[in-house]
Amino acid sequence: MNPADTYNLCCKYHGKRVRIVETGGRVHYGEITRVDRRQVWILPDRRFGGYGLGWGWGFGRAGAAFGIGIAFGVVAGIALAPLLFW
Repeated sequence: MNPADTYNLCCKYHGKRVRIVETGGRVHYGEITRVDRRQVWILPDRRFGGYGLGWGWGFGRAGAAFGIGIAFGVVAGIALAPLLFW
């Protein structure tokens, strides 16, 4: 995905549960808690196999309140999680 398109999609889904697929194949499930021009932060959803806090890029003092930081450059796709899992 183009980083600009990824940013716009993340802004649209802010506060919603999503499924994010990285270019390397890793899948993240969780709620988008923050978006900036470089990455998106999600709080992992353990029900669908989320990795939990502390896994991924962008985790640090400021990142702890937002969850996992995922760089836009590695995002291959984003979809709303409620639509995928009834």
